[in-house]
Amino acid sequence: MVVVRMNEKEYRILEKLKASSTEKTVSNYLRKVALRRPVTIIYRNGTADDFLNEMIQLKKELNAIGNNFNQAVHKLHTLDRIPEFRNWIQHYESDHHQFLQKADQIITHGSQIYQIWLQE
Repeated sequence: MVVVRMNEKEYRILEKLKASSTEKTVSNYLRKVALRRPVTIIYRNGTADDFLNEMIQLKKELNAIGNNFNQAVHKLHTLDRIPEFRNWIQHYESDHHQFLQKADQIITHGSQIYQIWLQE
């Protein structure tokens, strides 16, 4: 057994170094460093993380807009006996479908870009 004493600042630095690796414990991290064995470091692309967070927020907002639109169209279906509303409903149902397709494309492309960034 080897005992190493550190002050709080040194230990926080050690914790950060360990956290940036794939090691689960400080002792495993220290053992590998002390014996000059390879330590796998995790590299995170901050811009990719920021992008993903923005895409997640955008997805939530698009879902909320889509839900509101669905509720409005559903309510208008009760008025489909009036010819003007029937035409309006048919027109906007098509727009709604296109909106959902485009939102799915944005989400899919965003996920693909993020996956590419993760591999770099």
